[in-house]
Order: sequence, then structure tokens, then C-alpha cells
Amino acid sequence: MKPLLMHLLVAFLVGIKCAASQSTVETLPGYDGTLPFKLETGYIGVGEDDEIQLFYYFIHSENEPATDPLLLWLNGGPGCSAFSGLVYEIGPLAFDVENFDGSLPSFLLNPYSWTKVANIIFLDYPVGTGFSYSNNARSFPVTDTNSTQHNYAFLRKWLLAHPEFIKNRLYVAGDSYGGKIVPMVALEIAKGNEAGLEPIMSLKGYIIGNPLTYEAEDMNEKIPYAHRVALISDKQFERARISCNGEYVNPDPNNIACSFALYSINQCTKLINGAHILEPRCKFLSPKPSGSRKFQPSIVDDPIDFLSLSSGNKLTCRNERYATSYVWANDETVREALHIREGTVPDWTRCNKSLSYEYDIESVVEYHQNLSDRGFQALVYSGDHDMDIPYMSTLKWIRKLNVSVNDEWRAWNVDGQVAGYTELYKSKIKEAYLMFATVKGAGHTAPEYKPKECLEMIRRWLSLFPL
Repeated sequence: MKPLLMHLLVAFLVGIKCAASQSTVETLPGYDGTLPFKLETGYIGVGEDDEIQLFYYFIHSENEPATDPLLLWLNGGPGCSAFSGLVYEIGPLAFDVENFDGSLPSFLLNPYSWTKVANIIFLDYPVGTGFSYSNNARSFPVTDTNSTQHNYAFLRKWLLAHPEFIKNRLYVAGDSYGGKIVPMVALEIAKGNEAGLEPIMSLKGYIIGNPLTYEAEDMNEKIPYAHRVALISDKQFERARISCNGEYVNPDPNNIACSFALYSINQCTKLINGAHILEPRCKFLSPKPSGSRKFQPSIVDDPIDFLSLSSGNKLTCRNERYATSYVWANDETVREALHIREGTVPDWTRCNKSLSYEYDIESVVEYHQNLSDRGFQALVYSGDHDMDIPYMSTLKWIRKLNVSVNDEWRAWNVDGQVAGYTELYKSKIKEAYLMFATVKGAGHTAPEYKPKECLEMIRRWLSLFPL
């Protein structure tokens, strides 16, 4: 290595040591005994003078950490903590919601964790999310663009601090709004590799679930989806399609016929849970200070009846189940165990709805095309009962890419049962494939609803097996 390059790399590594911290966590409140997997938590500084401190959870693969792939997991929101993905979607721990009474919840092991097949970094991004914080108010507001740059800088520094994982196959993964940021980060990595930026990452592809891609078009598919799943009638759909010219988002206010058609549809769908059309629509719960360690619910959102924790009923609404993470993450013993820096995040929230965020990239379809043209593989999956970002909108943008169908629509099975449907697309430029898969019966965050099927899906795809 040339002396100047060596000097610069050493200086960069010294900067990492100053800007980063990492701790091995062997025990956690709520879990009896030593954790049966290797967990690391820490901070890495990014941005000007490392003023942004991004917090992460890193869990080693429970299989072969040295050779298994490395996933960078990005939750949605924007502003939803990676801890949500860890305990409610793809991580090795899950809360015992059946026995949760408002006090510190207990953990169960998740037999369908994606750490069975991969090493996973769960990143609290952007700044202001989870336990990530800023030393300077100048860090706000956050945008799609600078959030992507921060995530890329984080990953560069993280890999240089963990050189044993530099050669592992790397995939960027996420769902919901994270599905918009994932291709942006993947393309940033690809361009960094092309520019020779250290470390050269072993990026092989990316994984996105029910991804936001082009919001206007994604939202526009809600009404065709509602018609397809019998939430609205043929007459209602045809009236809207014709009078609104197929444009249901921000229609012309002077088009009375369109407004009437959309009002009629809204009357049929307004009480439907968009994240999963078969589940009850419930209020969100957020913690209310009480002077005791026991959770006291504060009800926000729409005025819809629900079963409260104090009623003695089981947690029948998914939103109620999220109360477990609020109680756990705001407990002082938990913060000590996770090595959270004191005074940085007074109140942890699962999703920061007050985040100052600017949506500066309207569509990421071009990012998908650029990655396909460069030869990167992609897995795109959709819970087929999600009306927030329907699978139909995802298929629309996929079919606009410069790809051809390589394997026609067919069922894929788990344990002899249909787990969903899949179609394989091949790039017309490079030897790259995009696999689309539905997860039958799943909602907006598919692994949360169908963990067994989603683990088998990711296991097969990472192993280069067909679904």
C-alpha cells in the first residue's frame, strides 16, 4: 500500500475509534439467563464532525457468522426504530404479549428469526429515530438524500471497525418507507465501490418488503386493490375509474362526479385496517407518564372502539402489542444493558411522528433500474393483504423496468401449503434477476404476520434456490 494511502486509512480508522462505540450485550432485562446469540450495540458518528450518532443493534448469525451474508436492516416510517423490526419482525427475540400486564415485558425466542441464516445490523435511522441522536440542531431537517448518505457513511465505518465481515456477501434490506431508502443506499454503495472508496463492500443485492417506491402511484392503487378484494362494488369502482380518469390521488376538486365516487368508496373503506385488511382497526397506544413502572395507555388517533389494557382482555389489536416496546425501551435497567448514553434520548418511541423530515426524492424507480443495469440481484416481496402499499402497485413499477419475465407467475409452497405466488424477472442488460413474491395472508410488514413463511423465503433466496 502506498505510504500516503496507508496514512489516510490509519487516520480514518483513528477517527472511527473516536466516533464509534460498541459493546457486547450478554444479558437483557426480560430474558432469563445469557442470550443464546451474540448481540452487540453501539453508536457510530456520521455527518459534519460526527455530530450525528447513529445507534445500532448487531446480531451475529446463529448459523455460520463467518460465511453467512450480512444484512443492513432499515425500518420504515420514516422514523420507526430498528428495534421494531428486531422484536416484531425478523429478530431472534419477541415479546411475550399474551402475558403482558403493563409492567416490564418478558421475551420469548423467535424460531423464525432471519438471524438463522444471516448476520443482521438493525440501524436506528435517520437521526431522531430510536436511540440515535444529534449533538447539534443543525442536523435537522433530515431528507431522503442526506439520510441515505448518513447510512452509507455508517456502513463504511461499521465495516472498517468490523473487518472480519468485509468479505461477507452484503445485502441492504428493509420494508415500508425503508423500501424507498434501501435502493438509494444500495446504489450509493455501488457507486462508492466503483470510485474505489474503502472498504470495498461485497454488495450482491437488496431486499425490500411492501416498499414505498413512488408515493402518488402507490397510493393510486389502493382503490383498484379494494375492488379486487371485494371491499367496494363493481359499480363503485367503474364510477370512480371513469369519472376520475383512473387518477384517485389529489383529484380535481371541480370534478363533482369524481368527488362523489371517491366519497362513496371512502364510506366503504374508512374503517378498514390498511396495514392488514382482515385485522381490526384500532387506536395507537403511546405511553403516558405515571410515576410507576407500569404502562398507562394514552389513546391517540381515530375515535374507534378498542379493547384497552385495563379491560382485562388479551391484546387483540396489533397496535396494543406495540406497547411492550415502549415499556421495555424506556426502562432504566434496559438502557444500562444496551449501553445507551445518558441524557441523549429522554423518551424512546417506536415511531417518531414528530421527526423533521423532507421527502426530497419523489420516485426511486430509476434507482431500481440503475441497480438492475449494474447486475445486482433483488428480492421484492409483498404481504398480499396490505392495502397501504398494495402488491399491485409494486408489480406496476417492476414491469416498467427494462426486464423480461424469466419464470411465469406460480405458487411457492412451505410445508406442502401455498405460501404465496412468485414471478422472476431478468435484466435485459446484465445477468441480474429480480424476484417478486407475495406472502399469502400477510400484511404491510410481512414477517410480522407470516414469520415461518418469510424465513423460508429469505433462506431460499439467499441460498440461490427458487422459491
